[in-house]
Amino acid sequence: MPRLSVVVPIYNVERYLEECLDSIAAQTFGDFECVLVDDGSTDSSGAIAEAYTAKDARFRLVRQENQGLGAARNTGWRNISPDTEYLAFVDSDDTLPPDAYRLMVGTLDETGSDFVAGNALRFNAAGYSPSGVHIKPFRETRLKTHITAVPALVTDRTAWNKVYRRSFFDSAGVLYPEGILYEDAPVSVPLHFLAASVDVLSESIYHWRVRETGEVSITQMTDPRGLVDRVRSIELVREWLLARPEPEFARDYLRSYDDNTLVEEIPKFFWLVADGDAAYRAAYQQHVSQLLRTIGTDRLDRLSAPLRIKYRLTLADRMTAFITVHRLHRRYVALRNRLRRIGR
Repeated sequence: MPRLSVVVPIYNVERYLEECLDSIAAQTFGDFECVLVDDGSTDSSGAIAEAYTAKDARFRLVRQENQGLGAARNTGWRNISPDTEYLAFVDSDDTLPPDAYRLMVGTLDETGSDFVAGNALRFNAAGYSPSGVHIKPFRETRLKTHITAVPALVTDRTAWNKVYRRSFFDSAGVLYPEGILYEDAPVSVPLHFLAASVDVLSESIYHWRVRETGEVSITQMTDPRGLVDRVRSIELVREWLLARPEPEFARDYLRSYDDNTLVEEIPKFFWLVADGDAAYRAAYQQHVSQLLRTIGTDRLDRLSAPLRIKYRLTLADRMTAFITVHRLHRRYVALRNRLRRIGR
């Protein structure tokens, strides 16, 4: 029985899949199985996966009609061997450095933590660079810690930079939401709060692909569905925290999560609102306003002036003024940073 089960959902990634699977096969920790889930691919991805299972017995293939990434991850979890000790997820266009699983499994063997999470690099044909969303929570290695001790871990929402203790993942009963984009956070954030302890590694254990120029257009980025699903992802985490019987979840953990939502998550939409069309702006105004009211508009008074103004304009449906304020603010920040560089 392998110690580690790796789940790889696959959908129309013929350009990248073999590189991904090669990086898993090359792991210096070899005691694993890899469950490939072909989620109804219409390109040659299924054939590539099938060919890989024929040459490496550690890989096996499950096929299903297209249901989306969350459903494919859940299918993979349901098809892993019953007694494996650890569980990991990999996206099929990404890669891992050779020692990733040796380091993570070895860390869990040493500490007994419920899961380990590590740093990541972005990469494309031009090379590798630090992942901006992982810099803060993975600035330094911390063993047997917790999100309450390292609040920055609330931004550690990706599924694939972790190895879970299988017994912990199974008992948590938190699976990936199906039918939406941005399905990582409704699992990653609750598991951070549920864990007795986690291990945080500053080493880069995952290579997160940046799609080449032309593969993702601004039109795709400003599709209203992405915004709607991202807000829904936030709502799912909030609903889970509110539903927990322990008083600290709704009292303390929800407040911490909401603070991060207001300061870091929602502002990710701001430039897309400025660049998007009327449909995107309408979706932003409707869904973000609803989220702000759910969190509580009284929370806005404690935010910085630029954020407070942008949120008040959002609630008032003054999107033209919102865009003007946001662009002026960005110009001010750019000028301030330039002057600081000159001063140094």
